[in-house]
Amino acid sequence: MTKDPLLQPYQLKNLTLKNRIMITSHEPAYPEDGMPKDRYRAYHEVRAKAGVALTMTAGSAAVSRNSPPVFNNILAYKDEVVPWVKRLTDACHDHGCAVMIQLTHLGRRTHWNKGDWLPSVSSSHEREPAHRSFPKRLEDWDIDRIIQDYADAAERMKEGGMDGIELQAYGHLMDQFWSPLTNTLDGEYGGSLENRMRFSMQVIEAVRKRVGDEFIVGIRFTADEDLEGGIAPEEGLEIAHVLKASGQIDFLNVIRGHIDTDPGLTDVIPVQGMRNAPHLDFAGRIRKEVGLPTFHAAKVPDVATARHAITEGLLDMVGMTRAHMADPLIVKKITEKREGDIRPCVGATYCLDRIYQAGDALCIHNAATGRELSMPHEIPRAEKKKKIVVVGAGPAGMEAARVAAERGHEVTVFEAAPDAGGQIRLTAQSERRREMISIIEWRMEQCLARDAKFRFNTFAEAGDIELENPDVVIVATGGLPHTDVLREGNDLVVSTWDIIAGDIKPGKNVLLFDDAGDHPAMQAAEIIAKTGTHVEIMTPDRSFAPDVMAMNLVPYMRALQDKDVRFTVTYRLKAARRVGNKIQAIIGTDYSGHTEERAFDQIVVNHGTIPMDELYFELKPFSKNLGAVNQEALIFGRPQPLNANPEGSFALFRIGDAVSARNTHAAIYDALRLVKDI
Repeated sequence: MTKDPLLQPYQLKNLTLKNRIMITSHEPAYPEDGMPKDRYRAYHEVRAKAGVALTMTAGSAAVSRNSPPVFNNILAYKDEVVPWVKRLTDACHDHGCAVMIQLTHLGRRTHWNKGDWLPSVSSSHEREPAHRSFPKRLEDWDIDRIIQDYADAAERMKEGGMDGIELQAYGHLMDQFWSPLTNTLDGEYGGSLENRMRFSMQVIEAVRKRVGDEFIVGIRFTADEDLEGGIAPEEGLEIAHVLKASGQIDFLNVIRGHIDTDPGLTDVIPVQGMRNAPHLDFAGRIRKEVGLPTFHAAKVPDVATARHAITEGLLDMVGMTRAHMADPLIVKKITEKREGDIRPCVGATYCLDRIYQAGDALCIHNAATGRELSMPHEIPRAEKKKKIVVVGAGPAGMEAARVAAERGHEVTVFEAAPDAGGQIRLTAQSERRREMISIIEWRMEQCLARDAKFRFNTFAEAGDIELENPDVVIVATGGLPHTDVLREGNDLVVSTWDIIAGDIKPGKNVLLFDDAGDHPAMQAAEIIAKTGTHVEIMTPDRSFAPDVMAMNLVPYMRALQDKDVRFTVTYRLKAARRVGNKIQAIIGTDYSGHTEERAFDQIVVNHGTIPMDELYFELKPFSKNLGAVNQEALIFGRPQPLNANPEGSFALFRIGDAVSARNTHAAIYDALRLVKDI
């Protein structure tokens, strides 16, 4: 028996949860045709097998056709969902893990040009800024139909073997009724709080009649919109008391904030550089004052914070959702007293930002998440030990070294710099992004625990590699900034790396030309702006920093908008000329023949990287495979063929930015899917 507070069981109505750790409702956008098929099941099953007590699916499953999914949600309004839900719940139940699902009507938080092209509906005509749809204001027959849709969906989930459901209120239709900011209805559904809650109470009553008294029904709601004119904490508490007094709600999942804008969403679900667990004490207040079982999740990235939440009585169940995307084996590692082996969530929020751009949720540094059908979270040992040489200790090289070491191979890593990290170490120079260095530190600890050898301050040459007599050589040398992009004046510009590293000081009047749209441009802009100088961020795209994505852009904007910063879109830097002590920028556009000239004292260029591939091409003629990668074998998880050059003495591969400029996730995925089969 353990005394760890996190590992104590919890009784929720008639359901015994085996510990206090849960995965809260979220939509990784893995459904196929709106159904939670094999990929979806495998994602939850691996976490259930590792010991999490409760996994909540969907964020959220749509109960009505006029609540079309905005990022590939589960379609709970279809009868065909039941057998797929049953497969998922059975798989998780086999490991003693409870399963629930979140049901919702999105209201205005969707768009009419999705799904069946029905108008979105809400309790007012006010558009939600995030999804841009002007909704129809609900009529009585709309309300009656939606209430029945909720009941029908709940019945389907019960039939599918779910242990319970969670009704999603915050930011969605229920909350749109509650909030004075989004309810302009007259009569019995508008005005007083009692009237504004009437729709929700009718939904709950209809659901209860359909699923019975024993089935668990909870609600995720905001008890404080943190928005002028919205639901204040006192009214949020009143809502919670009304829900409790109904006798029909079994748990509260507490949220603080609003999600109708990118900044609002980012405050609800904080990204890296923002405070950990910022709403935990508030959730604890709700638990204390209301007395219903209370759940909560918002940047609880580590076991210590989760344990504090339970020990101090702030929560009954603590959500570690993004943390389980980074490492689905958290509970297993706690149980085995291996907390130090837990892969850390670095708060990059690559997962959420991707789904808000119509992608699927992927973890920035766990390439197996969402790929459980093809990629392992636990690396199996190889049948035969080999000698692996890795050149470069950035994210690609470190992942290659880690996976090879876990396979049981003898691993040697060459790195030209004094420390591991590559571009990650540069990224972590910015205070707000320092959590990124954990991507490297965790891999270093895993490598050293398996006796991998590192040779720092060593610029590896072909002769150094040959002396190692390797079986496999993996070139992960990364890239260098590509600034040779102008028709003239390339010698007059500096790179974003120069600014971030502090090698070159910002000028007084700076043009930052961003032709890549990723983090280095925004990091450099923030550094320049903080010196009090003027900086103009220019991009040829129709929006700036598209690869930074919505939630990660928020902290940058908060750091830049009160400073002397200008944002210029749809213009391209063509050339630069020295004119006296200034640099004349020749500026054009892809849309027309228009050009203009303006003077700056510094031009910074962000245009990705050029591969450092000299060593790879030097080694290529001496390799068994001539550096070739069989893409079909790579994709389908088979060992690489090595018969291209019978005279070769080692297999040779290159990965990450040594191939082409991409991102951290791509570099790590390169390494995992290649080395797992060596």
